[in-house]
Amino acid sequence: MATRPQSNDNSQPDPLDGWSLPAWTYSDEEFFSVEKERIFAPSWQVVCHVSDIPNAGDWHTLDYIGESVIVVRARDGALNAFTNVCRHRGSRIVDGASGCAKKLVCPYHAWTYELDGRLSGVPDSASYPKLDKSKAGLARVDLEVWNGFIFVRLKDDGGPSVAQMMAPYQTMVAPYRFAELEALGRVTLRPRAVNWKNVGDNYSDGLHIPVAHPGLTRLFGKSYGVEAEPHVDRMWGDLMDKASDNWSERLYQRILPPVPHLPEDRQRHWLYFKLWPNVAFDIYPDQVDFMQWLPVGPTECLIREISYVLPDAPDYEWRREMRAARYLNWRINRQVNAEDTALITRVQQGMESRSFSIGPLSDKEVCLKNFCKRVRELIPEARLEHRPAAGWSRA
Repeated sequence: MATRPQSNDNSQPDPLDGWSLPAWTYSDEEFFSVEKERIFAPSWQVVCHVSDIPNAGDWHTLDYIGESVIVVRARDGALNAFTNVCRHRGSRIVDGASGCAKKLVCPYHAWTYELDGRLSGVPDSASYPKLDKSKAGLARVDLEVWNGFIFVRLKDDGGPSVAQMMAPYQTMVAPYRFAELEALGRVTLRPRAVNWKNVGDNYSDGLHIPVAHPGLTRLFGKSYGVEAEPHVDRMWGDLMDKASDNWSERLYQRILPPVPHLPEDRQRHWLYFKLWPNVAFDIYPDQVDFMQWLPVGPTECLIREISYVLPDAPDYEWRREMRAARYLNWRINRQVNAEDTALITRVQQGMESRSFSIGPLSDKEVCLKNFCKRVRELIPEARLEHRPAAGWSRA
């Protein structure tokens, strides 16, 4: 292991290639503070789909790393993203995950903002001699719409757009008609007592599938695969023809109807993407889910997820079969989620042992190797096997 947090010379093999991140980075408060600034502030985070805010005044919020971001549709149809913070005294303006408003009015002193962020109303404005309303609008946040999904970014560090990150897979994603999707239900929030990286490490790991997910193994057999691009991991599996012993899985295999807009090789194909650093899309013939794991603390995170579907076809029999397939999909993945929760909890607990610092990575763990490399580049102290003395981030 390296003993100093020096960036690796790209012309030489990295001695840490093939090793995990050290355990201390999964529980250290100071490391977590640096992650928020260097990893999360410049990263793209999914908020919702354009179909979730179809009308003027519709808004959705996303809270993470101490910030609250509001995405709102303006009267001209444009989408805007702002910090959910009044420019007077710093009060949060809207509460909750979503809503609709003609104007954004702060509940503290009734400062009023238009849907394009302009400050348009200040009670007793003459008593603020230094206020220039034209310069006191809501603070803007970077926004990108990728195939109908709305992403925001707190800080521009020159990194790629979502479209650039997903460019290697745009053709693969195109048949699923993301831009036409509509929400199925509401966002689910699931707190987890683990570091956010443990969720992502597990999501992109293929080695545990045949060991810890018997249901997925019954469905996929040996077809499960993984690969890593610079900013995106891809995982996939094809449903077997052999009927599963589990009734939910067996029924899903049997009743999943043909999907007219998908090519033949996608009819029974499950596809997963993880975008750097913490956003995932689970793509099925019957629905598309997004999931993100938002950091809350060094050993806490919040999983945020929701399903989207295309508007139902007019054929009643097809609709009935598709709705049943979606229910069975939920049952199957509910079990997978329970298994994954147990796994990441065991890892988080084990990382607290003084006997564990780092672990070797298989050549098949390409996604995890890529992730570790990226974290070490952004935070060179992640090259240290053991926790450095407090205050290292201010040195």
